[in-house]
Amino acid sequence: MSAVGDVFRHTGAGLAYLATARRMQRCDQATARQLAWSADVTVLPPGLELTWFGTAGMRLAYQGTVLWIDPYVTRLPLGSLVRRKVIPSDATAIAKYIDRADAVLVGHTHFDHALDVPAIARTFGCKVYGSQSLQHLMGLHGLAAQAVVALPKRTYEVGPFKFHFVPSVHSKLQLGLGIPYSGELTCEHVEGLTPQAYKCGQVYGLAIEVAGTTIYHQGSADLLEDEIIDSNVDVFLCGISGRRFTKRYVERIVRALSPSVIVPMHYDDFFRPLDAPTKFSFNVNLTGFADEVRAASRDVPVFTLPVAR
Repeated sequence: MSAVGDVFRHTGAGLAYLATARRMQRCDQATARQLAWSADVTVLPPGLELTWFGTAGMRLAYQGTVLWIDPYVTRLPLGSLVRRKVIPSDATAIAKYIDRADAVLVGHTHFDHALDVPAIARTFGCKVYGSQSLQHLMGLHGLAAQAVVALPKRTYEVGPFKFHFVPSVHSKLQLGLGIPYSGELTCEHVEGLTPQAYKCGQVYGLAIEVAGTTIYHQGSADLLEDEIIDSNVDVFLCGISGRRFTKRYVERIVRALSPSVIVPMHYDDFFRPLDAPTKFSFNVNLTGFADEVRAASRDVPVFTLPVAR
């Protein structure tokens, strides 16, 4: 299909969603309940905690070490995005939700992945790992020394955790034509950090090993299959927002990773506060995602995690 055809198709899908948004929200809420992670799921080793903090934010804890991935708890309102308003990290939210941080891993530097990272690093004195754009962001806050520019596929260790960064790409959310806020983060002053200033930077998938278990985090719904070196992963944390802009995304990444379990994420409305009832992002279609996984592999179960309050 041509690019023009894709634009019409994506536009039509968006309009169709608007006509049925309430019904789709109810359907996705029911799906989330039906697929809820339960005590019967034994894929994680004893003592390993996996907690979802909305968007692509994950907390992993084991033997006293806490690793965060893309923590975003400030949750700026949609109006602040539209008005290009500078929103600093919310100290109250950091104190409420971030209990400890021994390291922070960042898959890319859009605001909903990176806005809170400097504040967390300052509070806990931890290292953060990610791209050149992340290092630049840390430098704006006077924290460049705490930033580690990750070398692709190199293994890093923090306590019992080992991890490496896998080159990837961001889904083309602009009707399949482009990536929002693409390019490197180059803002020169903290006062200029509007939501739009958080450029995407280099995008990574994240592979984490702990206690004999492999967890793979994909914060954006696209991939570079030739870069993926991990297979037969135990838990695949799958960002699903924007996947419809990537051809056969679910089929391709399930085949590449061969996961035992898939946990969808990045499907909540991240303009809502964390303590508000969860709603779903525009046209994210969690129910359809579960169907896509079954079509790709009937052997891979899908489980949902609640958003931490």
